[in-house]
Amino acid sequence: MDATRKSETIVNASDSGRRLDSFLAERFNYHSRSQWQKKIKDGQLLLNGRKTDSSSILRDSDRISYRPKEERELAEEAPGFEILHECEEFLVVNKPANLVCHPAGAYFKNTLWFALRERFGEVFIVNRLDRESSGIVLSAKDKSSASKLAELFALENAPIAKIYLTIVHGSFPNRVLARGFLCQDEKSPVRKKRAFIASSNPSPGDGGEIAETEFRLLTHSGAFSAVAAVPFTGRTHQIRATLLSLSYPIVGDKLYGKDETAYLRFIEGKMTEKDRSELVIGRQALHAAVLVFRSPFSGKNLEFFAETPEEFSRVCPMPGEKEIKEIASEYAGKFV
Repeated sequence: MDATRKSETIVNASDSGRRLDSFLAERFNYHSRSQWQKKIKDGQLLLNGRKTDSSSILRDSDRISYRPKEERELAEEAPGFEILHECEEFLVVNKPANLVCHPAGAYFKNTLWFALRERFGEVFIVNRLDRESSGIVLSAKDKSSASKLAELFALENAPIAKIYLTIVHGSFPNRVLARGFLCQDEKSPVRKKRAFIASSNPSPGDGGEIAETEFRLLTHSGAFSAVAAVPFTGRTHQIRATLLSLSYPIVGDKLYGKDETAYLRFIEGKMTEKDRSELVIGRQALHAAVLVFRSPFSGKNLEFFAETPEEFSRVCPMPGEKEIKEIASEYAGKFV
């Protein structure tokens, strides 16, 4: 990927008949519908190469181009990040919340990819975290290294262990192994939302992606529980969707939280004070805290820890680094 701004989306048949502003607000939800309407009015969005208006009806194969005003993009600075480790082949980064990993839509220079590129040259982000999630992200320094690391993450029974920390609503059980599959949530008005369906013996024929996560209670305080999540598969929204299905939604999660209509108000720019109060914090409480893996380059076992965000501790007491690493060592024991 080069550092010049190029952003284009091709409309699928399933989105034919939708209004342009509605499509943008759902597909690229880092801006509300009203914000996208302003950008369309300013001429920053082109439909099939021409200026258009918010009420334009999309058709299959329409081409939507985004050309942000340079002075606005320069003002959108990426939040700070921490380099946990650097070697010849890759970087280990502690990504803060509200920082997008890859360029998309309105995000380009204000992304982790661009910030790393400015500092280290060509980079290839290997594992992605949602914008509101924080924690460990691997970034390779060349294509060959990126390929080897990506293969490592994709392997069945890979020599890798990941620990996520989260805070949920409710009194969580001591231990839960959630096995099943993920598919589109047909009941939700948000088309990107996924549903976790429990199954003791899931298979690809069930119509979804097999997903398995183990959850362990860490602490409990009042209406909240701090939980460690250990994903054995790496599916989009796996932890968030699974916890919602178990009736323990993540604190601060607009889409997979206690009330998904908060997400709809968020993309419309109509969040209320009641919404913000019920979300408890301004971001989803999900943090990639530990990554343990065997390096495909040196063959050595590597362990990395990203400190728990302070805002988590303001909601529920959090365990220290030692306790979290002890949990990780149990799962990494199969290859360490």
